[in-house]
Amino acid sequence: MEPVFPFDIGLPARGEGLRMQALHQQLRAAILDGRLAAGHALPSTRQAAAGLGLGRNTVVHAYDLLMAEGYVLQRPGAKAVVAELASARRSARPVKPVRAAAVDATELVNPMWADAALQREAPRQLPERCFRLGVPEHRLFPHETWRRLVARSLRDWSRKPFAYPPTQGVPALREAIAQHLAFARAVACVPDDVVVTSGAQQAFDLLGRLLVTPGQTVVAVEEPGYPPLRAAFVAAGARLVPVPVDEDGMLIERLPAEAKVIVVTPSHQSPTGVALSLRRRMALLSFARERGAVVLEDDYDGEFRFGARPLDALQTLDRDGRVFYIGTFSKSLFPSLRKGFVVTPSWARESLLRVKHCADSHCDTITQHALAAFIGDGHLARHVRRMRPVYAQRREALQAGLRKELADWLEPIPCEAGLHLSARIRDPRQGPAIVAAMRQHTPGAQAIAEYAMHPRTVPWALTFGYGVIDADEIGRALRRLRRAMPS
Repeated sequence: MEPVFPFDIGLPARGEGLRMQALHQQLRAAILDGRLAAGHALPSTRQAAAGLGLGRNTVVHAYDLLMAEGYVLQRPGAKAVVAELASARRSARPVKPVRAAAVDATELVNPMWADAALQREAPRQLPERCFRLGVPEHRLFPHETWRRLVARSLRDWSRKPFAYPPTQGVPALREAIAQHLAFARAVACVPDDVVVTSGAQQAFDLLGRLLVTPGQTVVAVEEPGYPPLRAAFVAAGARLVPVPVDEDGMLIERLPAEAKVIVVTPSHQSPTGVALSLRRRMALLSFARERGAVVLEDDYDGEFRFGARPLDALQTLDRDGRVFYIGTFSKSLFPSLRKGFVVTPSWARESLLRVKHCADSHCDTITQHALAAFIGDGHLARHVRRMRPVYAQRREALQAGLRKELADWLEPIPCEAGLHLSARIRDPRQGPAIVAAMRQHTPGAQAIAEYAMHPRTVPWALTFGYGVIDADEIGRALRRLRRAMPS
């Protein structure tokens, strides 16, 4: 019997329950590597099942998953074909890290720090239960478990001589993060690829120092986007170029040709909440490969998903070592933990560690070990599973309120993840009045213009967090907001 695919398919033994996943993963890899070219017709499910010795339902499920992910297109009355995706072949040309230029310290205080983009935002006085963005629920956190693990870490620390821990992070935490990413986000990495940081903000700061030559390097950022991220690159001396975002994420065709660093939040765009489509993910990786650029993937707010299977991370799709993957535990656990990480390409690891050592020789040891145990013992996965239905209920209440109470004024922006939802203002002429009503009746919610480099260029829209507000409180607040809306 002739093979049904132009390459061998390796399948686990019968009864292991992993045959569909193995077929799906090998076909996806073949599409990404170009072994199955765009337009190639896949064998029928009956033909593939017979040739591989599988049940037809197994092949049907694998094909359905490839179609849902955008790798395969179904044609009525004909065989499914491989979709048109940009090539993800591995580049033969090695990537060289960009060396940061030395700071020209002509004065005691660098005048750059007078830049308005770097002004520290004053803390907002908000009620405890509100529509604040970026803050998870504290009442359901396993505080007793965390206290026990911190106490154990403290006891272990007290029995050892004082020492400086590794700049890269303690091995136990790096191993736990690598295993968690493989399980939760299909990010392929080993502990040596992980650099522990003091939150995602320090990761942005370190990468800005590593990749930016002051006054020269062009950094493309989402518009609107996360202001503290932009500030880190402004502080490094980058030339920022805002790139618009629509319902499929960053407009890759609008990237400036001279961009050497592209920063994106593909899982849950900050602040609109949209996901970067698979086609644009592939186009972004192709742009980076062709232009000699790198991509910073901020996996913002991606732990909590409420819809379909998430699209592959850019780091998972990357075949050229051009993606830095950035994550944090501020949303899945709590902000004051101050633990984040970078999954770095191997060519940049030593340089990034030099930058990290200069900025902050190491993160504190006690919470690193406590977090490693929290992840390794399964508490993080259990906490995420416990909180997902809680956040889902709040999300549904917010969506229902937007549809029922505010449909005449607001149009929800579809999203499948995170702890906030956004909505466009239907009539831009009513924008100022609606924003004023929002600030009075839904404290913590924000205008999306607050996230933009050029506020007048982005559509009028609002964004509502639901991490620290219960479903019934959401309903009452939206009814108050409806009564204050302009006629």
